[in-house]
This record gives sequence, structure tokens and C-alpha cells, in this order.
Amino acid sequence: MSFKLTYSTMFNPPEDLHLRFEAAVARVSAKLGAAHPLHIAGEDRQSPHRAVKHNPANRNQVLGEFATATPADADAAVRAAHEAFTDWSKRPATQRLEVLRRVGKLIEERVFDIAAALTLEVGKNRMEALAEAQETAVFFYHYCDDFERNHGFDQSLPNDPIAGCVSRNRSVMKPYGVWAVITPFNFPLALAGGPVAAALVTGNTVVLKGAAATPWAGRLLADCMRDAGVPAGVFNYLGGSSDEVGGALVEHPLTAGVTFTGSHEVGMHIARRMAAGGYPRPCITEMGGKNPCIVTAEADLDCAAAGIVRSAFGMCGQKCSALSRLYVHDAVAEELLGKLVERTESLSIGNPLERQNWLGPVATESGYEAYARYVSQLRGHGSRVLVGGDVLRSEECAHGLFVQPTIAEAATGHPLWQEELFLPILMVHRVSSNDQAMHLANHSALGLTAGFYGSREQVAWFHEHIQAGTTYANRPQGATTGAWPGYQPFVGWKGSGNTGKAIASEHYLPLYLREQSQTVVE
Repeated sequence: MSFKLTYSTMFNPPEDLHLRFEAAVARVSAKLGAAHPLHIAGEDRQSPHRAVKHNPANRNQVLGEFATATPADADAAVRAAHEAFTDWSKRPATQRLEVLRRVGKLIEERVFDIAAALTLEVGKNRMEALAEAQETAVFFYHYCDDFERNHGFDQSLPNDPIAGCVSRNRSVMKPYGVWAVITPFNFPLALAGGPVAAALVTGNTVVLKGAAATPWAGRLLADCMRDAGVPAGVFNYLGGSSDEVGGALVEHPLTAGVTFTGSHEVGMHIARRMAAGGYPRPCITEMGGKNPCIVTAEADLDCAAAGIVRSAFGMCGQKCSALSRLYVHDAVAEELLGKLVERTESLSIGNPLERQNWLGPVATESGYEAYARYVSQLRGHGSRVLVGGDVLRSEECAHGLFVQPTIAEAATGHPLWQEELFLPILMVHRVSSNDQAMHLANHSALGLTAGFYGSREQVAWFHEHIQAGTTYANRPQGATTGAWPGYQPFVGWKGSGNTGKAIASEHYLPLYLREQSQTVVE
């Protein structure tokens, strides 16, 4: 099949993708309600503690019972990973990469069944779910290729200029040890698989702690790891409480490094804990965004409207890259807002398993409750709701966590301009100049993604001044969303990340390695 699925191409897939997805839904639905174990030291391990997971589109439907870990399980997983580290890190890289490419191949072979599970568990539509599953496979291929392309980050350096002897120099990058990966609910497969692949490719061993709200995705990744022949202890999977189990992983004396994706508050806490102690330990945090888009008077408004709606409301705004703040020039504000309202009102909302529905439910009860609270705030403080603003209680939506995508025009003093909402809510403000728009766009402690619509000549100005790590200009596929491994590295500035290095870039794998300078006199 010539079609290549990415977040940019998913808007017009071939018919075959739909047919295969629907067949997978039937297969996966027939197995709902099963018990799903942890995975520690190469074994699937049951636990007396279990959480029942329901479908957010139909809270009456039980997806399964998922084992939840305790601090004792976290200790066992870390010790298993520590025990496996020596053998895994000393293996020839060709052997490690062969195993990990098999993981990618298994994910790709199971992509439709995994996507069906993601739709049921998270509530994302079929194309979002298929893209996430495929992206996870690509992470494994991409990082294996990257490690080989860089020759394992083992580099010869010039000999010392010493007469009478040969003094050889070398830079060698080496893995740290046990790496904990702590993931969010919104991309529970890709944001687990990406850092897991990077840590394993570079020779570390891994303990993955999945989000409590979405344990199924991590379990499906564990199945692929097990079935691909990843050695016992090299990869371990835990579900359960972020405070209890995640905290135990961060505090464990054998944890050598952590990758965390989630809120700024929690990310900063983990980074501080990893910096404390007898010596600092490496920590990679991706901590969300309050992402802006600027629309100038010279913009193509149809292009802008398409990209804005896709990025503000795709997956119900539950993306760290989702568009949250829109600054539009007075000269085109009325026309653009009219287009945005029209597009928003035409969005199909309902059971995400159904092909015609572009928006499913929000993924969590807490998000559903927060939506009503935020919309209430948007009906005051000098703001007005232009479209949306209600939960949905139609017959199709009665048992799910469905809400309307919402656009609100608000004064710059409104408190929600600075809060990451993680919901399908877009705030809009009119500006009288591009410089005013840029000032407001940069007025945030976060700096993950940013979008721009204007003339070609203005694009360079946008890139020169915007304070964000991942940027998009004049992109109808998404104003602030859609990064894909090998095409768009994904990085946050300011409070959105602590490394300044991008996921899936040539700078990412070295974050999982430490350098040793070797000088040998012959």
C-alpha cells in the first residue's frame, strides 16, 4: 500500500484502512472484560489489586480489569531491570537492535487491533488511534536507525601531539542503567513506546509506569515486548497510582534516569527530586503547553480555519500540542471567527468507533468535570462563548463523557489564558498589530508548540520571535499539532521541557547516554 499514515496524512485514508479497523474492532470487542497482569522480570504477574476500566464513550461498558502495582512491585521491577542491565548493555548493538526492530514489526502487525483498543480506552477517533499505534512502531525503527547512523556514539578523536609515543583518544557514550518511563493518558502508547525504545536502543533497561486512566495501552506494549523476545528484566510494565508507584520509581536508589511526560507541576517536582541526593541523575521532562497561534491580516483564512479547528479540537484538545490561544488581527477577525464557528458546528461528535464521528468523548471523569468549570468561567470575566459550551446528553452521548468543542473570545486579563486546559476549548483575542500578537503569544511560562498564518515574508519574522520549540506556518493539517518521527522533531522550550532537545531528533538518543573520554598511551 502506497499510503503512508502520519498525523499529516490521516485526513484522507484509503478505504482499506477503514475495513481493517472495523474488523479489528470486532476482534477486540469479543475479548472485553479480561484480566490484564503486570509484567515484571520477564513474567506476566497478577496482583491482588485491580482497577476496572470503563469505556469513556459508554461508561456502562467494562473494557477489562487491570492489575495495579504497589511500591513493592515497583521495587521488584527496578531490581529486575538492574539485574538485567549488565547483559543487555554489553550485548553487541546489532543484537539489541535486532530484538527492538522485532518489537516495531509486531506493533505494526497488530496496528489495527491496538488502534481499536486505543479508541475504546482513550476515546480518540479511528484515524488518531491508528496514527498513534503506527507512530509507536516508527519510534522503534527510527531510534534503531539513528543509533546505527551515529555508529553507537563511539567516536575516534585526534591523537595527542606528543613526540616519541602514540596517545590515542576516544569519546564513548555509555548507558546509565535502569530507566523509569512515566507516561500520560492522552498518548498512552506512543509516549510510552518512544522513550522506552530510546532507552533500550542505547543499552539501558526500563521500567514503564503507565497512566492509571489508560492501563491497556501499556499492557499491549508489554505484550509486543514479550512476544518479540526482549530478555527477562530488560523491560518491565507497571500500572497504578502515579503518586504511589511513580513516586517509588523516582525515589528508588537503583533508578538511574527518568523520562516523564505530563503536567508542568509534576514534571518540575520529578526534575528536582532527580537533581537531589548524593549526585544528580538525568531526567527528561515534557511538561505540556499553552500553545498559541497568530493570524495576520495577510493570512489565507480558509487554510487558517482548517488548521485551527484541527489543532484546537482534535482528540478533544487533550494533546500537549493542542491549540489553546488564538490571536487574530482586527482586519480579518470577523471573517475568520465566522469560518471557525461554522467549521466547529459541523464537527460530528459521538462514538469514536463509528467512522462518521470526528470527535469522541474526553478520556477522564476529571476532564469532564473540569470542562463545565472552565466554561462557567468563560461566561464571565469579560468573555463570551461564540460556539459550544455545553456537555452533550443526546441518546448517543448519554452514557459517555461527551462535550461540545468551544470557542470563546476573552480579554487578556482572563485567568484561563495562563492555564493549560487540556480540553476542546479555544480562547480568542483580537489584536491591532502583529507585534501585539507576538507579545501575547510569548506571554506564557510554557513554550511547546506555536502556529502562524500570514504571508511568506512574515514567516521569517514569526520564527525569529516566537518562543516555542515546535512551530508550524501556514499549515492546514494543523496549526500547532502533527509532529511525526523523522519529519518534525518535537521539543518544548521554557516550562514545557527541561532539556531543549527534541523527541525523534538527532539530539535525543544522547540524552540516555553519558560520555566517557578515553585516552590510551601505546
